[in-house]
Amino acid sequence: MDKVKVGFVGVGGIASVHLKNVSENEHAEIVAVCDINEENAKKQGEAYNASIYTDFDLMLENEHLDALFLSIPPFAHGEIEEKAVQKGIHLFVEKPVELDLEVAKKKANAIRESGVINASGYCLRYLDTIQKAKEYLADKKIAMVRGQYISSFVQTPWYRIMSKSGGQLVEQSTHVMDLMTYLAGDIEKVSANMSLQVMDDIEHIDIPDVTSVNVTFSSGAVGHLDSSFTQPDHRMGVEVLGRDFRVELVGTNLKIVEKDDTETIESKVDFYEVQDRAFIEAVRTKNQDLILASYEDGLKTLAVTLAANQSNQEDKAIRLADFN
Repeated sequence: MDKVKVGFVGVGGIASVHLKNVSENEHAEIVAVCDINEENAKKQGEAYNASIYTDFDLMLENEHLDALFLSIPPFAHGEIEEKAVQKGIHLFVEKPVELDLEVAKKKANAIRESGVINASGYCLRYLDTIQKAKEYLADKKIAMVRGQYISSFVQTPWYRIMSKSGGQLVEQSTHVMDLMTYLAGDIEKVSANMSLQVMDDIEHIDIPDVTSVNVTFSSGAVGHLDSSFTQPDHRMGVEVLGRDFRVELVGTNLKIVEKDDTETIESKVDFYEVQDRAFIEAVRTKNQDLILASYEDGLKTLAVTLAANQSNQEDKAIRLADFN
């Protein structure tokens, strides 16, 4: 195809980054945008010279789309994915891909059976430093993985409601959990403790402000993730430990520490731009292998975070093989 014809469902928040990246891609063209907020839809549609919709079904009926970016809250997806892939439209779904694991599995099956190119929004996999870390760890035995996602509270009204966001672990810290599995392999068991400790004066809040998750990997390695929105600043990172080595991702920069040597590597890429370019190129060339985070990958990470929520609720460890 000459240019990939792209549509957007949801044009606020992270979608603004995807819109910019796609508009600057020589192999893509934004042809339609859709948002339930008519003002936002009109603003972005006019900015990118795209048709404007507030009804996804109408957009699907009127437009010929090659690819679709879905960047709406996880509780609002409905049957958008199924309807898109029925028309052979390639699909990029922001994280988390869903809030209900069974619903996500059905969507994954529909996507798989359709054969469309698919991606989930785990953008950190596209960091040059993460690729360097993955390459370094390829022949290493990992003992422990430590992750953290510490930040301030997100003011978005639906974020504070568990039934709409899944909580910080599912909605935000999922990025770090995804990196933990990307670097160290599948997780077999999850045990979590969560509490709303100090942010309970926020109106309508029912999500925990502190989360502690222990995991066991299929390799036997153990791991831990700390998550909180009690702080005024933002810290995010992953640390992988083995015998006489340590791989640290702090923000986007990497440090590899060995017994007699330390290498520090600064990221030189815009990982969102790399991610979006990979998706457009995958659609253009029909090459799923260019995608570092498929919908299936998003489903696996979702399962770990939802299992952690259940572990906290039931006060017991959850085995992923038994989790539905």
